[in-house]
Amino acid sequence: MPKKIDIEVPQSSPVWEAIETHLRARMQELLQDMLMEEADELLARARYQRRAPDNPKVYRNGFGKPRRVSTTMGTLTVQRPRIRGLEERFESLILPFFTRRTKEVGELLPELYLHGLAHGDFELALRGLLGEGAPLSGASIARLKADWQQQYEVWASRSLADLDIVYCWADGLYVKAGLEGGKAALLVIIGATRTGEKVLLSVTSGHRESTESWARVLRDLKARGVAAIRLMIADGHLGIWSALAQIYPECAEQRCWNHKIVNVLDEVPPTKQAPVKQWLRKMMYAETREQCEELRDKCIKQHRAKYPKAMAALERDWDRMVTYYEFPAEHWIHLRTTNVVESPFAAVRLRTNAGKRYKKTENATALIWKLLMVAAKSFRRLNAPHLLAVVATGGKYVNGKPVHAAVERIAA
Repeated sequence: MPKKIDIEVPQSSPVWEAIETHLRARMQELLQDMLMEEADELLARARYQRRAPDNPKVYRNGFGKPRRVSTTMGTLTVQRPRIRGLEERFESLILPFFTRRTKEVGELLPELYLHGLAHGDFELALRGLLGEGAPLSGASIARLKADWQQQYEVWASRSLADLDIVYCWADGLYVKAGLEGGKAALLVIIGATRTGEKVLLSVTSGHRESTESWARVLRDLKARGVAAIRLMIADGHLGIWSALAQIYPECAEQRCWNHKIVNVLDEVPPTKQAPVKQWLRKMMYAETREQCEELRDKCIKQHRAKYPKAMAALERDWDRMVTYYEFPAEHWIHLRTTNVVESPFAAVRLRTNAGKRYKKTENATALIWKLLMVAAKSFRRLNAPHLLAVVATGGKYVNGKPVHAAVERIAA
């Protein structure tokens, strides 16, 4: 038998306070028993049974050195049985060579980073979670980060043919990366499926937000199985719209109202912005396109003389501001803005803004992808998900209502 490795259990503590220590001790015993059973199964006999006559050269040879394995319940210490006489070296399937932590522990790193821990804090934080005996080092953490790059490459080339995408939100995130002094653009697209689930579709580095960069992203989506998109929601950069016209010419286009409001107010003195902002908010939440455009006209009439550039910014690209009226009213809260992308961006920006410059854009892409995947765990389904199927099959809407209902009202 391997030398019994005890976990100190404070006897004076109440049971509840020591429950995790007790559980960790039981988990350690269970893992050791599983390793012993694996050896029994390989040899087809228990520890104290005689060797099989047809295979007398294969035998146990004690145990390896104690090994620490980090789990989310803490660090466990076990010894792997040694077996001699095999043609090939025995490797446990339960505890392979060089394994020092479970998959779940590796996934803790992006969680901790997303919530504000710098690289230098990882070891301290993980030791607090896993115990002082956790086999951690700067090199092991670096290797885990390198794994993210491989995981990202697999993720970025996966097939999307099984996803029936209806809506997409696109935006660019700028980070300090590369040897040049500027920032690199990471182009991100999140989609909504026919069942209302939000899915991170693409995280790709690009040259700013140029037409060619966005076209490359969209061509890749199409090549991986995204056959059609009913509506794209994005900001005012012309690159995405020019690229969309090339790759998905049938896709409807909606500009983000939050970006539009910022663009308009940038042309108004800060002390005079409040009344203009009120007009813009009323437009954004108007119940019909006709009401929205009536409010626009009144706002322009009232403010054009004082703020001509602001009113010009309001009128610019107007058709893309009111496309959402052609989709179910239940979905407007999702379609007016790029908040679906901006929300996970907010948590990522806290880390990228505070961090140092990344030497390679590829490193930044893999890291931010991992952070976005963590953020994606909290994605909520769209309201009224049953209406996504109607939209996906070409259902028509006027001011958020199905066309047939609108026609009935007009006829009446």
